Parts: sequence; structure tokens; C-alpha cells
Amino acid sequence: MKTHVVSKADSLRSLPNIGPVIEKKLKRIGIFSKEDFLCRDPYEIFDALRREIDPTLCRCALASLVGAKLGQPWHRITKATAREYEKRHPDHVWGKC
Repeated sequence: MKTHVVSKADSLRSLPNIGPVIEKKLKRIGIFSKEDFLCRDPYEIFDALRREIDPTLCRCALASLVGAKLGQPWHRITKATAREYEKRHPDHVWGKC
């Protein structure tokens, strides 16, 4: 198994809203560093996580990812990010948060 050594400044946990649970899930889809994360679309990351790791992810998880990219707290952008995801995935039905 390949290990990825990342400095504390470039760690996923250095991003807002990213804690140990989301960090672990991101690593499972090949996102190991802040740089890996910031060069990707957070809506596509969320979609990959839902398809490949955890189909139960909710609006709050999406807002956490978008907020990490934008430097905003997840709870301030949950409704807006959910609307944007619904535009991109009109057949999606949200589960409970």
C-alpha cells in the first residue's frame, strides 16, 4: 500500500470543515492533500464520495466540502449548495441529515 506523506500545512484537516471522518473518506477516493482537494470541483468530489464510498451523505456533507473550498463554515451555505447540486443532479433525492 502506498503511503502519502503530507505536511501539516497541506493536510486535508487544514481546510475548514474537514475533520477526521471526511478526511478518511476523501483519502479513499485518492484525495490526500489540501492541494489535491483544491484543484477539484467540490460538487464532483461529493458525487464521487456518494457513488463510491457513502451513498447516505447528506446536504451538510456537501456544504462541508464546498465550504472547505470557499473557506466558509458549512452551516452558512447548506441550502445554497444543496440547490446547486440539485441543478446538476435533478433526479437526486436528499436523505435526512
